[in-house]
Amino acid sequence: MSHNALHKSILQWFRINARDLAWRDPDTSAWGILLSEVMSQQTPVARVEPIWLEWMEKWPTPEAFAAASTDEVLRAWGKLGYPRRALRLLECAREIVDKHGGRVPDTVEELLALPGIGDYTARAVAAFAFQQNVPVVDTNVRRVYKRAVEGRFLQGTASKKELIDVTSILPAENGPEFSAGIMELGALVCTAAAPKCQECPLLDICEWQRLGCPAPSDEELASAKKRVQKFAGTDRQVRGLIMDVLRGADAPVSKAAIDVVWPDEAQRSRALFSLLSDGLAEQDANGNFHLPR
Repeated sequence: MSHNALHKSILQWFRINARDLAWRDPDTSAWGILLSEVMSQQTPVARVEPIWLEWMEKWPTPEAFAAASTDEVLRAWGKLGYPRRALRLLECAREIVDKHGGRVPDTVEELLALPGIGDYTARAVAAFAFQQNVPVVDTNVRRVYKRAVEGRFLQGTASKKELIDVTSILPAENGPEFSAGIMELGALVCTAAAPKCQECPLLDICEWQRLGCPAPSDEELASAKKRVQKFAGTDRQVRGLIMDVLRGADAPVSKAAIDVVWPDEAQRSRALFSLLSDGLAEQDANGNFHLPR
């Protein structure tokens, strides 16, 4: 595959088809970009955008957010999933204030040193907030790369090697825009289950197409099925139901108020005490439960 053709096709397509997301405003701060990336992890953009707008109005800077209380943050986080991410964001903001004077650091190394910031988020902030030409690899990028460059329908297991792979196709110019474009292509066109190949700007240069669109092997399908995380009936679901009760309460709630959300006593108890262990809930001297303060 010609890398020049890949660059040109993705950049042209992205400039026409990019979604008008609030954080793509050129005036969005590095803090706003960081916030959007953390919120968007495993959560649809349509759910993230209105909450991101609320947070940016209420907490437009790391300093403003660092001063927020824990229970206030958890209520504002709502149902974005994995509320521990909200607590890590609070730690992150406080460290940005304490160690960086309230300025989001601009290098991958410094970003990685912040609480709750992993490989993907550090590189996304470096690229999209500071225009650094670094590889940004999320599930959408991995899927487009595997299909268009390697000719494999399924993306397989994530690995550090993918940073090297994606670096090899980054253009010398417009790298951050290219990274955003390949992510957008994976989100809108080169989707996991039903890719819209006839709408894809890479149709004529895609290696998977050139190979005749080979179906994944039984082994690849079995591996992919194992990686799909179910939600219904899991401790995650029960934790979410309990958090809904705590977020909606103005005062500490009794164990009885929590017991009604799930019939399995053992699972309900396990979920509740895992929330206590994770610092997402607290129990007072009267035996009632509330968000941490």
